[in-house]
Amino acid sequence: MGTAKKSSAARTARIEEMRRAEQARERRNRILVVAASVVVVAGLVAGGVVLVQAQSDDGGSSAADDAKTAGKFATDADGVRAWKGTLGREHVTKSVDYPVTPPVGGDHNPVWMNCNGDVYEDEINPANAVHSLEHGAVWVTYNGDAPEAEVEALAAKVRKTPYTLMSPVDGQKDPVVLTAWGHQRTVTGAADPAVDAFLEKFVQGQQTPEPGAACTGGLSK
Repeated sequence: MGTAKKSSAARTARIEEMRRAEQARERRNRILVVAASVVVVAGLVAGGVVLVQAQSDDGGSSAADDAKTAGKFATDADGVRAWKGTLGREHVTKSVDYPVTPPVGGDHNPVWMNCNGDVYEDEINPANAVHSLEHGAVWVTYNGDAPEAEVEALAAKVRKTPYTLMSPVDGQKDPVVLTAWGHQRTVTGAADPAVDAFLEKFVQGQQTPEPGAACTGGLSK
């Protein structure tokens, strides 16, 4: 019991540290945005070339080209499936054809789904959820076979855990699945010890491509 409390406290401290880093990054970004705006305006006055180039670079290729998710799962001793292969990280505006459901990474929408313990009753765009994974979130998903009581219990756990989100995914094979960037596992329900173990390891875990990045200020539905 004491060990669980210590682990929870350590995770909370780690998340708070990430949030402080995120706030500092946002302040720096605001300064950079102002400076970049001045440059863009100057470029527009000179001929508008910069704006046109930026638009052409923002994900105009096909879904198959954007995925960049070649590879396969390898199951670790703890039951977690780790993706062995390439996971693209480009921002794209078209849909992405992910090889697994739910996806564990790959090219994704420029806007993330809010993941500050957010629970969505309807399916969400996987390309937005993948962006949340890139920020270090854990995505809890379930299909129609998941018992309602388990869904409610998992939702309660998610609401108390920053850097998590939850939504239904009808196309997934198993009733309840936990997903982080490059990692995934099936669990039996909220009481499964693997749930807390997965959250402890992967919420803002070492797999996170962008630790401390925002889980608020994105899409909320």
